[in-house]
Amino acid sequence: MSTKITFIIDNPAEPDAFESAYPEIAALADRLPALRRRESAKVWPKEDGTPTPAHRTLDLYFDSYEEASAAVATPEAGEFIGKLLGTGTSFTGLFSDIED
Repeated sequence: MSTKITFIIDNPAEPDAFESAYPEIAALADRLPALRRRESAKVWPKEDGTPTPAHRTLDLYFDSYEEASAAVATPEAGEFIGKLLGTGTSFTGLFSDIED
């Protein structure tokens, strides 16, 4: 079954610094073995100016749960996660069964 890993990236303390680092983070995600597709999105600001619940999402698509699980145990994943952690911004990662 197709699987996606979703990273919900919280609001960074320094948004401009995070956005400067983000292209490299996304490029590192592209190097994960068996990755079929990457989808990146920036959360729209709220109209009333209050903080958004998150800053970005990053979805990584794989053909199976096994491939996704294997991909996150690779050196490429270590480099990707390390770079994301290095921004100081917290995030949540979710593995999901794609149902269409």
